[in-house]
Amino acid sequence: MNAAGRSGVRVDLRGDGTASVETGLPVLDRLLERLAEYASFDLALEVEPGTAEAEVAEAGTALGRALAGPLREGRGWGSGIMTSAEALATIVIETSDVPLLVSNVDLTEARIGGLGTDVARRFLERFAEGAGVTLHVRLLNGTDTQHVLDAIFKALGVALAAACREKGAQRE
Repeated sequence: MNAAGRSGVRVDLRGDGTASVETGLPVLDRLLERLAEYASFDLALEVEPGTAEAEVAEAGTALGRALAGPLREGRGWGSGIMTSAEALATIVIETSDVPLLVSNVDLTEARIGGLGTDVARRFLERFAEGAGVTLHVRLLNGTDTQHVLDAIFKALGVALAAACREKGAQRE
């Protein structure tokens, strides 16, 4: 794996959605496995153990940095809309010189993996910074925290697949 901060990360855009993720947080591992599945790229990510908040931040930064090149070499923009039970989320991503996360999702009261913080927001903010993208996340429907997170990460995978696609490439 290529080193990125305190982590190792490898992304194969021509993969089949296979993922090996060890962030120290099983819920985040599962979400990143879903992201890789829906992006149809292979992902290997390992984060050095630390505080849960630091592990989330490092995972976001590492994945963002790993995808920064492919996003700029590829189309550089994409969108995805996905569901998980009652939850429906949409993601729009575009490369940017001013990285930014814009989201209407607030999970600060949700206790995900025992954390008292909004894991998704922290991960997505660091991902946007690492990748150099503007990332819009919209929750159109959903109340179950796990379903909301699944929908967001699945939609992010779909948007990344489109954004990393070669310029001029046709959709499958």
